[in-house]
Amino acid sequence: MRAPDFWRSDNGLARLLEPFGLIYGTVTARRMARAKPATATVPVICVGNLTVGGTGKTPVAAAIAAHLAARGRHPAILMRGYGGNLKGPVKVSAHNHGVDDVGDEALLHARAVPTWVARRRAAAAPLAVADGADVLIMDDGHQHPGLAKDLSLVVVDGVQGFGNGRIIPAGPLRESVTGGLARADAVVLMGDDPNSLAPQLGGRLPVLRAHLALGPEWQALRGQKVVAFAGIGGPERFYHALQAVGARVVAFHPFGDHYGYAAADIQPMLDEAYNVGAIPVTTGKDAVRLDPDQRQQVNVLNITATWDDVHQLDALLNKVIGD
Repeated sequence: MRAPDFWRSDNGLARLLEPFGLIYGTVTARRMARAKPATATVPVICVGNLTVGGTGKTPVAAAIAAHLAARGRHPAILMRGYGGNLKGPVKVSAHNHGVDDVGDEALLHARAVPTWVARRRAAAAPLAVADGADVLIMDDGHQHPGLAKDLSLVVVDGVQGFGNGRIIPAGPLRESVTGGLARADAVVLMGDDPNSLAPQLGGRLPVLRAHLALGPEWQALRGQKVVAFAGIGGPERFYHALQAVGARVVAFHPFGDHYGYAAADIQPMLDEAYNVGAIPVTTGKDAVRLDPDQRQQVNVLNITATWDDVHQLDALLNKVIGD
C-alpha cells in the first residue's frame, strides 16, 4: 500500500480518525499483554517496526543473517510471508515457490539463507532448528507475540520517523511509540536523520545507525539514462539512491509496496526506456514479481543495509548468542 499524505502531518482528517486509531492501539496493547509466547531452544532476534510500510526491515534482517553467517553461525529467517497464500509452516524454495505462494520478501531471503514462512512463527521455530538453525531471525514480528524474543530491534526511517504520531487509520503507527519501544532492546535508525530523532531515541534505547545501499550492479549504470520503477515501502528512496550513484533517471514510476505487477504495467515502461535510449531498472524485491520474460529485459539492483558501526551490532548480538 502507499501511505496517504495525511499520515505525515497533524490535520483534520487525522484528528477525525484518531478515535479509531485509539481503539486499534488498545486492542494491540491488550493482545500483546495477554500473550503467552512459546520459547525457542535457540536465540530469537526480531527485526520489526512501529509503522505501516517499509522502513528497511527486510534488508536489516538480511544483513544480520549475513553477519551471523560470517561469524560461523547458522541463521534462519522466520516470517509471515506477506502476499503469499501458504499458511505454513513451510521452508521456502526459491526454485519451487512463487510470489503467490510465499510473498516477495521470503523469496529474496531464501536465495541466501534458510527461510520459513508461517502465520504462527512459533510453529516454524522447532522445524528451523531441526533443519540446522542455531539462531532465528524474525523479519517483522514486533507486534507478533507468539514467539519469545531474545533481542528486539525496531527499525525507524530517519526521514519519515513516526509520521504524525497517530495510530492507523489516523496515522502510520501500528501501536503507540511508547508501548512499542518499551518492548524493544535497541533502535535501528535507517538513513539520514533530518528530524534529529537519534538524540530523542537515544535517551530511551541504544541507537544503531544504518543506511540502505545499492548492490554492486549500480556500477554499470553510472552516467547512463535509466527508466526506473519500484513497488516497495518508500519507493522514492530507490530514486534517490540511483541519483546518488550517478545514474541519469529520466523517468521514475512508483508503485505500492508488494504491488502485483501485470504485463500491462511493465510493457509501457519497457517501451518508454527503448524510445529514449534508457535502461529499465528495478529492485530485487520487485524483480521476483515480474513475468519471467519481462524480468529478463530489466536491470535488477539489490538493496542492502550497511552499518555505520558494526561493533555496536556485535555488542548486542553477543548478549544473546555469545562471542
